[in-house]
Amino acid sequence: MLIPTKKIIQELENFLKKEFLKFKKKRVALVDTLVGTSADQVSFVKIKEKTAHKLGIKFDFYHLKKTPSFQEFMNDIKEKTADPKITGIIIQQPLPSQLNTNSLYDYIPLEKEIEGHRKKTPFLPPIGLAVLTILKNIFIGTTDIKKLLIDTKKDRVFFKKVLRNKKIVIIGRGVTGGIPIGKTFTEMKINYISLNSTTPEPSLYLKEADIIIAAVGKKVIFPENLKPGVILINVGLRKENGVLRGDYEEKDIKNIASYYTSTPGGIGPIDVLYLYYNLLLAAKMQK
Repeated sequence: MLIPTKKIIQELENFLKKEFLKFKKKRVALVDTLVGTSADQVSFVKIKEKTAHKLGIKFDFYHLKKTPSFQEFMNDIKEKTADPKITGIIIQQPLPSQLNTNSLYDYIPLEKEIEGHRKKTPFLPPIGLAVLTILKNIFIGTTDIKKLLIDTKKDRVFFKKVLRNKKIVIIGRGVTGGIPIGKTFTEMKINYISLNSTTPEPSLYLKEADIIIAAVGKKVIFPENLKPGVILINVGLRKENGVLRGDYEEKDIKNIASYYTSTPGGIGPIDVLYLYYNLLLAAKMQK
């Protein structure tokens, strides 16, 4: 069964529009920082910018085409986060190697670091929240966003119950996919197995999995390696003949999987909207 991601996207977008209207006196503002000229990253920023405009959020794109020194970059980040008009700041990953360290997030105040990178952060990573929302939709059978929004404390109990004895596999350990999803699952006390390119005989794990979350960006899931009734959630993106596809071919798995997400238009837009959900939480904290 195809998971109704389009309906979930619309519900979440409508909810956020209404919530952000309550901040008329102090307009919510987001800064998106990108280092480099990657066409894919620029495209992703444009998607976030378009979503911000839909939601009535001020969006500033801080684009550094040349890589600065670490100190210069940090000074710029500190200056922006010190601005009381800025509600949240995000840094596009992956970064150039000379800037790629988790310590850079320490320069962003906890209440403005809405991607959930810092220790003791009040935010879960948006992509992890998106995956949990898909799972919640499957197990409670509704697209009512007020019932699907993730409440960390309450949903720990919920997921402990519905995922008991379920074998969960996350494929990929990328900084924009597998790692933040794994972090979210760990925070929610959900057990999972992590697979990557160095895992010996990954098909053995896949054949036993009840839930597979694929975040690779290559075709890595094949029907012969799946258990009938498996739940498939795709996060990875690849291009084939100019067309965006996921980590599996939908036509190959649709009669095997009990539930699966489509690509494009699946989990990606939910991920972006959860970034703005975290921004909403940040705005309420700062208010």
